[in-house]
Amino acid sequence: MIRFNVPPYTGKEMEYIKQAVDNMKICGDGEFTKKDNEWIEAKTGTAKALLTTSCTHALELAALLADIKPGDEVIMPAYTFVSTADAFVLRGAKVVFVDIRPDTMNIDEKLIEEAITDKTKCVVPVHYAGVGCEMDTIMEIAKRRNLMVIEDAAQGIMATYKGKALGTFGDFGAFSFHETKNYSMGEGGALLIRDEAHILDAEIIREKGTNRSQFFRGQIDKYTWMNYGSSYLPSDMNAAYLYAQLEMADAINEDRLRVWNRYNEGMKDLALEGKIEVPFIPEECTHNAHMFYIKSRDIEERSKLIDFLKKNDILSVFHYVPLHSAPAGRKFGRFNGEDKFTTKESERLTRLPLYYGLKDTQVDYIIEKVHEFYK
Repeated sequence: MIRFNVPPYTGKEMEYIKQAVDNMKICGDGEFTKKDNEWIEAKTGTAKALLTTSCTHALELAALLADIKPGDEVIMPAYTFVSTADAFVLRGAKVVFVDIRPDTMNIDEKLIEEAITDKTKCVVPVHYAGVGCEMDTIMEIAKRRNLMVIEDAAQGIMATYKGKALGTFGDFGAFSFHETKNYSMGEGGALLIRDEAHILDAEIIREKGTNRSQFFRGQIDKYTWMNYGSSYLPSDMNAAYLYAQLEMADAINEDRLRVWNRYNEGMKDLALEGKIEVPFIPEECTHNAHMFYIKSRDIEERSKLIDFLKKNDILSVFHYVPLHSAPAGRKFGRFNGEDKFTTKESERLTRLPLYYGLKDTQVDYIIEKVHEFYK
């Protein structure tokens, strides 16, 4: 059976975990946490990166730093994971969903402005499949309308828009290091902070509302409770597991791109015949091969395809059920305008196996079976 996902593993993970244990500091903000933060800062150019226990928590931190309050409105696509909305719903905000672009599955930047009201506080673009949203337009709207931007870049590490790292355009960005992501620590994430003015507040909230980070840097002689906060720090053992992969980030990225490109070449004829659609990468975007998906004619055809592949020992999966159609989505949000593409396109999409180390022979077998289905 070809699994849909295999978490990345480089071989040094256990060695680094042992080092963390031997250092006798396995709680948050140990040696490997600092190394991970520094790596992200160097790779993306963000002012500050703070490792978190999940991308969900990174988004929650961003919502706190953006001072989201009950009654505020937050604009985002409905085609995303629940965490994108949960982070703001927890603060009492109303989620305003807008339609997506059918080519990239990202938020349609042309529909954002008409969703803005006097209650709108921020816009949350989601970089689906590691392909950047139209950030120039989004940032121009945000600046002109005095809105904050929080990027859900859960799938976006190592990807860029016009040469700039995803997650670094908005006031805040959030990465995921879940086991399904390109680089993993099991459960984990990171908050990216664009402006240095937010760093101290972020450290305090992340450290249970205390100025403990300053204390450990020797900037104060004792630490105390300064503000509201929670515990968003991952164990340094998790950070050690991640660092083994960040050291090999380029090699892992190249390997995933190899698989993605092989899929893309192998499916080209089916796409030209109009039997399927394959991912579209805008010219200004450099993607990270987070996923390769194909779009069938409709949900019935997709269901038959997934069943056919499973019978041939290939695990493929669909993705998000649009949030506005869920009970919580109806309770905490509203869809602005027409759902022209969100539901329709989501029901056509199938994700194929893609992970570090997937063999060419396995990719070719999957391509062969997709062809067999459409024959």
